[in-house]
Amino acid sequence: MIMQKEILGKLRDFGLNSYEIRLWVALLSRGISTAGELSDIANVPRSRSYDVLESLEKKGFVMTKVGKPIKYIAVPPEEVFERVKKRIKVNTDERLAIIDNMKKSTVLDELNLLHSTGLELVEPYDLSGSLKGRENLYTHLETRLKNAKQSIVISTTAQGLIRKGAALRKALQRAQERGVQVKILTALGKENQDAAKELSKFAEIRSKANPARYVMIDGKEITFMLSDDKQVHANYDTGIWVNTPFFTAAIESMFQREWEGCRPYK
Repeated sequence: MIMQKEILGKLRDFGLNSYEIRLWVALLSRGISTAGELSDIANVPRSRSYDVLESLEKKGFVMTKVGKPIKYIAVPPEEVFERVKKRIKVNTDERLAIIDNMKKSTVLDELNLLHSTGLELVEPYDLSGSLKGRENLYTHLETRLKNAKQSIVISTTAQGLIRKGAALRKALQRAQERGVQVKILTALGKENQDAAKELSKFAEIRSKANPARYVMIDGKEITFMLSDDKQVHANYDTGIWVNTPFFTAAIESMFQREWEGCRPYK
């Protein structure tokens, strides 16, 4: 059975290697078959076929038929999808539990101590970094929002408000509940009214045409994006994070002057 390379490539997301993919696809086309037959169809060395099929059985892709010669039965793809989904969920839950347990142990305290000690040796201009990819940017921003103690200032585009409403809403809400003042400057319009309405529950929002893209925390650090989000793919969106109270205070002063002249969201 001939399949497109694109489809075969996606099967790697199931955690299968090249030989496993070939043998499973071959078995799907046969329904039931011996290791030798599958080896010939899939062009996999016979010396490897039994090991690979055993691995597929452990992963829930095939079943072994009792008898001689040993034959293998293909598990229906729909059932395989569910098995893979459950396995991923179990593995994820286990890893999350390990991380949660580490956070409750002395490991986190020791790592934080090591980090804070190291920061004392770092020059202020070294506390900066670049982030590539919108997913990485939002993960970084979420962490910075969680650490905010006094103020959060966000300047973002119309579409950026929608994205931040989806990705950062909980972090902004918790910040507001901690007593952090949250201000958002954005281009308001019909497209982002729902996002503005939701975010206005815990942030003051004002409208400005063509706003820049940056986030400031406590007047001490700033993350700013280098490109127009309309002209850059999400994977290539790039931001710069700088921990510098001197520079951030200057930007915050400029923001405040803009803020006072902008129309509040109603």
